Amino acid sequence: MNGLELVTATFARQNRRASFMPYFPVGYPDYATSLDILAGLAGAGADALEIGMPFSDPIADGPTLQAASQVALHNGITIVDCLRAVQELRTRGVTIPLLMMGYYNPILAYDEARFVQAAVEAGASGFIVPDLPPDESAGFSALTQQAGVAFPQFVAPTSSPERIQLAGERARGFIYLVSVTGVTGARTALSADLASLISRVQQITRQPVVVGFGISTPEKAREVGALADGVIIGSKLVSLAAEGPDAVVTFARQVRQALDA
Repeated sequence: MNGLELVTATFARQNRRASFMPYFPVGYPDYATSLDILAGLAGAGADALEIGMPFSDPIADGPTLQAASQVALHNGITIVDCLRAVQELRTRGVTIPLLMMGYYNPILAYDEARFVQAAVEAGASGFIVPDLPPDESAGFSALTQQAGVAFPQFVAPTSSPERIQLAGERARGFIYLVSVTGVTGARTALSADLASLISRVQQITRQPVVVGFGISTPEKAREVGALADGVIIGSKLVSLAAEGPDAVVTFARQVRQALDA
């Protein structure tokens, strides 16, 4: 089963249960701990993992993830370390989809074709690249298609029907729906328009819709999961890492239980 098939199967077998897709960056607070946390998230019931690749100018990230990226970069984490992390997670027995999430500049500097090949050989199931929109990603998209891996596309509250349609046509795996206008980060309340936004996207595309940005409690995850195909949580997990891996994994279990309820 190739990477795209693995991602597709993840949504197909949910039986109306929303997928839980936690994000965590490689190298925060250090490399070894980040690997322990990612493996722990898989064990806590995550359906897929977003493997964060630290970058110096993460334009879609809020303060929590920006700070984590800076720590990881200070620790010397490179794109090579992120590839190694994927391989080590597979060696540890993690079988769920592993989606490498990061910005385009490091991928371009590494060389697109070489990066895709190395990632697939390491065990990556796909790539999430926030600053590579569908109308500018033909070359990279073709490489991922040839490799048989997922390449989701983003939709935001400001996206027009035409942009949603384009994202649906170009996405492989799922649509990443940004729940708010702005950057990542835990928020005290979900957008009042989120339900209508999810519905609008679902009416335009048949791709699974996974919602991220601002989800910070199991209760909010359950609320979103009742409407969408999946839930992404990142900033809350990173903030809990200050208390140690157990705190992150405990919270992840609570989210899994909420989504299953």
